[in-house]
Amino acid sequence: MRKRIAGSSLSRSSSHRWALMRNMVTSLIKHERIVTTHAKAKQLRKVADKVVGYGKDGSVHARQRANRIVTEKHVLTKLFEVMGPRYADRNGGYTRVMKLSKRR
Repeated sequence: MRKRIAGSSLSRSSSHRWALMRNMVTSLIKHERIVTTHAKAKQLRKVADKVVGYGKDGSVHARQRANRIVTEKHVLTKLFEVMGPRYADRNGGYTRVMKLSKRR
C-alpha cells in the first residue's frame, strides 16, 4: 500500500534523485529558467523555493545550508547578492512551472 509518501521517486535511486535536484537547482539559479519535464519541475520547485529562502535570510548558516545544495560558487554568490534581495518582500512562491508544449 502506498501510504501517501511525499514526492515522486522519478524512477531513480535516492542518491541519483538528489544529484539531479542539486544540478537542476544550480542551473535554475544560473540561467533563471530551464526546460525540463513536468514531473521533475514539480519536484524541483520544493528544493528551489527552499534555496531562495536561504538567499533571503543571508546569514552565515543560511549560506552554509545553501552551499550543501548549490554546486557552483559563483551561482551561490548570485543567489545571495541578486536573488535574495529580489525576493525579499515575497513570502514564498518564487518559482513557476509552465507547460510549453505537448510531449513528443
